[in-house]
Amino acid sequence: MSMSGDPQRESGPPPDHHGHRARLRQRLVGQGGDGLHDYELIEYLLALAIPRRDTKPLAKALLAEFGGIGALMAAPADELMRVKGIGETTIAAIKIVQATALRMLRTQVANRPVIANWQALIDYLHADMAHHLIERVRVLHLNTRNMLIRDELIAEGTIDEAAVHVRQILKRAMDLGSASIILVHNHPGGDPSPSRADIELTRSIATALKAPGIALHDHIIIGTQGHVSLRAQGLI
Repeated sequence: MSMSGDPQRESGPPPDHHGHRARLRQRLVGQGGDGLHDYELIEYLLALAIPRRDTKPLAKALLAEFGGIGALMAAPADELMRVKGIGETTIAAIKIVQATALRMLRTQVANRPVIANWQALIDYLHADMAHHLIERVRVLHLNTRNMLIRDELIAEGTIDEAAVHVRQILKRAMDLGSASIILVHNHPGGDPSPSRADIELTRSIATALKAPGIALHDHIIIGTQGHVSLRAQGLI
């Protein structure tokens, strides 16, 4: 018996969907991902984990359940496990794709000055944070050349000054020798518009960093509907 929840791999002749899967493979290899619909990408990914099952219905069910490919990739394992037909093998397949995509995006950020590569930074942060179900706060530490030297998650949950600990951010920046930092957090509701608490926190951090000469370059809020830069809004 399979303990993971994935259907067992049975022996025997290829099922009727074998030809369909071969055609998907040919389109993927010949045209790249742009040649397939979202559900077809997920269908073929699931087929690698569940080779003897028609995975199209499961792919469509997953996209409908989580609201799209980005939210599906970011979904916690326990949420994925609640979908009928999903087990540890299929979850691992989804998570390895997510991890690979994030690694590629993060590499683009790490290899060039962040300020000169702003869109790559936004793409990375959106992919990593937009679909989380709780608020997460991270600090990006930059050197004098605006290169990323550390990317740290510092808090989860409701965001306010008490949760984030301004002094902790200041101490960490000094310990790392950061020339500047970028504060980032997400809004699970989707709207990245800053709240009063977001603005107050930003100003508290900017004030604390002034004494040692560390700049708060920006506070970026990420949501499924886009992002907001508090510096661009004139709030820093």
